Amino acid sequence: MRTISGKDVSRFSFGTMQFGGKAGEGDSAEMYAACRETGINFFDTANAYTDGQSETILGRLAAAERDDVFIATKCAGTVVAKPEKIRAEFDQSRARLGMETVDLLYLHRWDPDTPLEDTYAVVADWVKSGAVRHVGVSNYSAWQIMKARHLAQSMGFDVHFIQPMYNLVKRQVEVEILPMAISEGFAVCPYSPLGGGLLTGKYAGGKGGRLKDDPMYEKRYGQDWMYTAAEGLGRIADKVGVSSATLAVAWAARHKGVYGPIISARSAEQLAPSLAAVTYQLDDALYDEMSALSPAPPPATDRLEEAG
Repeated sequence: MRTISGKDVSRFSFGTMQFGGKAGEGDSAEMYAACRETGINFFDTANAYTDGQSETILGRLAAAERDDVFIATKCAGTVVAKPEKIRAEFDQSRARLGMETVDLLYLHRWDPDTPLEDTYAVVADWVKSGAVRHVGVSNYSAWQIMKARHLAQSMGFDVHFIQPMYNLVKRQVEVEILPMAISEGFAVCPYSPLGGGLLTGKYAGGKGGRLKDDPMYEKRYGQDWMYTAAEGLGRIADKVGVSSATLAVAWAARHKGVYGPIISARSAEQLAPSLAAVTYQLDDALYDEMSALSPAPPPATDRLEEAG
């Protein structure tokens, strides 16, 4: 994949969910600059982020070098993917970004109540008109991804990108999605490599922060074994002299089915350990030691006796 100027799209990308929320314009600009200095030219946003401020701020920051960056946004973040809904959202997104064309558009969520044909007919029109260069799906299961690809191909375009959750304590994608991606050639750009902050080490010794205060994150990461795994990661990090966050991001990037993880933060200082993972070389022994901290999910057939 290349930008308009012919530059390759970076494996690691930066998620701008905090732009206009916990990250003000100054912090957003500093993080954008830090990413560009590290070689990241792939930026991820969504119509649903921070009431549109994420797209607006990203659009301003990227305007001066539009041809050199690769911009992804999303529609259907509220699950609803009815044609009139996603048309309105995409028009909003392009206006906020100040871009007639987006490099990558994700369908943010699977809508069980809208016929897929109705949703993807709209996307097909955007691709044909040049408003969308690449199409992806986020939070889809493996069967949903393949159904979407089959339909898209019948309409003259394709689904190339996948955005699932993936980190050391959330490994479900290893069962179906990552093997499928390797087999079928999808680019996997997983989010939450730090496990909502759990894997940074800042919650060592007990639950706290948004992992306790935010019901979604508490439910997602509220199991005791996950905190035990995070503590184990902290011990490994101390042993090798590297930040837990650096190791966590490098671990998510290490799987051969992953194109590159999405990193994010609220400030340049907070972002630095994740950016360090871009060049960190995680060897096989350290990768295996980290992987042993959490249970690998059973194979899709559930035949544990055949698991490697």
